[in-house]
Amino acid sequence: MNSEYTSKTGTVSKQPFELYMAFADMRNLLAMLPEDKKQGITADFDSIHGTVQGINMGVKVKNRVPYSRLEFEDDGAPFRFMLTLHFDANPSEPFKTDFHISLSAELNLMLKMALGGKIKGALDKMVDGLVDVSEGRMPEGVDPSQFQGFGNMPS
Repeated sequence: MNSEYTSKTGTVSKQPFELYMAFADMRNLLAMLPEDKKQGITADFDSIHGTVQGINMGVKVKNRVPYSRLEFEDDGAPFRFMLTLHFDANPSEPFKTDFHISLSAELNLMLKMALGGKIKGALDKMVDGLVDVSEGRMPEGVDPSQFQGFGNMPS
């Protein structure tokens, strides 16, 4: 059963190319993880793989549309999904980006019942976190040094 989810849109205080470049290389995602979470996780330019709560998972880049969209798909996850990051130039503020996330997932009925209501909230939280980081506010429990690969995000 295919389920579609779309986050809210947040305005990030970075230009689209800055955000795109930070997320286009999967090694940057690995670099952002705290040291205690990196064990058993590997990444190259196109993919990241590891074990999350005892489940082997992988994500790979499916499509790169420079500075506007990145599409990721499962690569060994327990269910099929496609995650898309959207980087839209903000017409009224040229140094900012309107950012949102969309997710398409093939969830069986049990997974949909268990996760369905939480997925949109998690996507919204990711958008809020990126907006906060871009404005110099660190979400609780986040070490600012984790964002060194994100251009001039706070460090």
